[in-house]
Amino acid sequence: MLGIIIGVGAVIAMMAVGNGAQKNIKDQIASLGTNVILIFPGSTNQQGVRTGLGSATTLTEEDIEAIRAQCPSVALITPSLRTGAQIVYQEMNWRTGVMGVTPEYFEIRSWPLSSGQYFTEADVRGATKVCVVGQTIVDNLFKGEDPVGKVIRIKKMPFKVVGVLAVKGQSAQGNDQDDIIVAPATTVQRKLMGQFFFGSLLASAVSEERMNEAIEQITEVLRVQHKLQPWEENDFTVRSQTEIANAAQSTSQVLTVLLASIASISLIVGGIGIMNIMLVSVTERTKEIGIRMSVGATGRNILSQFLIEAITLSLLGGLIGVTLGIVTSNLISSIAGWTTLVSPESIALAFLFSAAVGIFFGFYPARKAAQLNPIEALRYE
Repeated sequence: MLGIIIGVGAVIAMMAVGNGAQKNIKDQIASLGTNVILIFPGSTNQQGVRTGLGSATTLTEEDIEAIRAQCPSVALITPSLRTGAQIVYQEMNWRTGVMGVTPEYFEIRSWPLSSGQYFTEADVRGATKVCVVGQTIVDNLFKGEDPVGKVIRIKKMPFKVVGVLAVKGQSAQGNDQDDIIVAPATTVQRKLMGQFFFGSLLASAVSEERMNEAIEQITEVLRVQHKLQPWEENDFTVRSQTEIANAAQSTSQVLTVLLASIASISLIVGGIGIMNIMLVSVTERTKEIGIRMSVGATGRNILSQFLIEAITLSLLGGLIGVTLGIVTSNLISSIAGWTTLVSPESIALAFLFSAAVGIFFGFYPARKAAQLNPIEALRYE
């Protein structure tokens, strides 16, 4: 039973760790927003040398207007620019990223406010020096003060804080999403960066089912906008949140299967232990088997007796192992700080596997007992 207990407990605990990792990834991907589509400028080709993704300056305001007008599967779209800056408030300062977007960004990212308000389209049109800040900025600059209405300096320019974003936590890449300042795209573009193109675009499809349709429409529109010939490669890249999620999910699933497979070895060792003990039991109880057969027990009766004993040992070990696995999962979560998730499927799988081990490894000893000659069994000492 000990082998089964350890095996089942290990399988459940390892699957809980893997499932917890998958849940973390799902939550982090979901924090990116609803049906998100990412559009990056492509690479440039300079004298036969291709530079990396995002090195071309091909995304403009005209591209955004064309996508809005000609892509019915796209619900929302916003430009996105990002720059680093030292932020100063009174005697406090903090280095962070400043993002330039339009108000649609907050809806695409499903990012509510904890206080204050968003900046408006009028702020974007007028390139107003206003911003909303993440909770990490509040914790490091304002030290308990309400930041709404306060003035901070970004690259020595005064910006008024109009809102505070709700806490998002870490991204799928491990970055602190709350360590950010978000300002109107035109303000960041003209006053902080001095450029007239966008680093990337962020769009949202009208529904998850129409994500691929939206990507195709965006691709077609941008090819026309950039006057690309049929034989020319795209000078932009369109990626969906689903692609990122699937890649991350497949990695965590492989990890879960690997952990469960390693833990399953304990179950197999436990099954071999049960088989050995049952073989010894058959030898020790040979005379008892002979007596049962002499008073009318059939080979089927003897087979079922020993098989039931083996299955009972496995199932009892499985029940204790399930309890051990759940307790171990909770301990891992509380001590190591990892997210663990014990699913009913993992419990059922481990429990059924333990029963299968009992049947598989219990059958040979039970069959051996059933095939004993009753005369020789009665003579056995």
